[in-house]
Amino acid sequence: MVSQIGPAGRIPAAGGVIGEQPVANTAAVLDDQAGRGRLGTWLALGVLIVLAVVWLVPLAWAVATALKPEAETTAIPVEWIASTLTLDGFRSALGTGNLPRWFFNSFLTSTAVTVITVLLSSLAAFGFSRTRFRGKNVLFWLILAGIMVPGQILIVPLFTEMQAFRLVDTYWGIILPQVASPVAVFIFKQFFDGIPRDLEEAATLDGASRLRVYWQIWMPLARSAIAAVAIFTFVGAWNNFLWPFIVTTDPNLMTLPVGLSQVQTSFGIRYAQIMASAVLGGLPLLVVFLFFQRQIVQGIAGTGIKG
Repeated sequence: MVSQIGPAGRIPAAGGVIGEQPVANTAAVLDDQAGRGRLGTWLALGVLIVLAVVWLVPLAWAVATALKPEAETTAIPVEWIASTLTLDGFRSALGTGNLPRWFFNSFLTSTAVTVITVLLSSLAAFGFSRTRFRGKNVLFWLILAGIMVPGQILIVPLFTEMQAFRLVDTYWGIILPQVASPVAVFIFKQFFDGIPRDLEEAATLDGASRLRVYWQIWMPLARSAIAAVAIFTFVGAWNNFLWPFIVTTDPNLMTLPVGLSQVQTSFGIRYAQIMASAVLGGLPLLVVFLFFQRQIVQGIAGTGIKG
């Protein structure tokens, strides 16, 4: 029997022709796919760099303007770097108005909104995910329909309600209308749906109540979802201008966005002071994102939300 293996260890193709062409074609296809993959990676990287620059330029301009003397903020031609760097804009921002009080009010109301939203939304999501009752699906879809309702439409009825309960010009008047979050309910429900029911059944056999299962099993497992909901809720409450502006008239209850708007109208156009106030107001949010960006990504990925 004659061996079919050639002198170089290659197996001849049908008809006695050495089968090198298919191997070459496969290598070419693989190289082409690798080249396309590298091109796609570079294109994505380029788009991300452009978006990062677009996002960073206004921030850099705000910092540069805050460090300029007031006379140079309107100088023509415009220059990025001032002839003399100064902190007068920050001193004016801290010395005029009531910035420390506004910081405290924003931190207090944003923290309270975040805590209450996480508790109420997770409880509602636990009920939708782990209990059966008539009309559950209809009620859940009604809650999700709240996502499509613009908040501005609810301003008048919410203000009327707060006025009826005598909560105008109070911290609770700022906090309570912001705690209803259909998005948070959806995020928690998506996460809870992915937890095996065996854990709940085992805890129930050991005598745990539903509330204990929720608090001691479900919530510790949902740390990533809690982090994502908490961070987005805190940022939204911190940046909220319209509702605190409507429901408060007492300067001692103003949040930071409302207070900064009052500074602008009271002291005229002073760009260095305005930019310094904006930088100071945005610092807490920047710190939150820097320290908790991993939890944000994990929370969104863990709930199955796709962009």
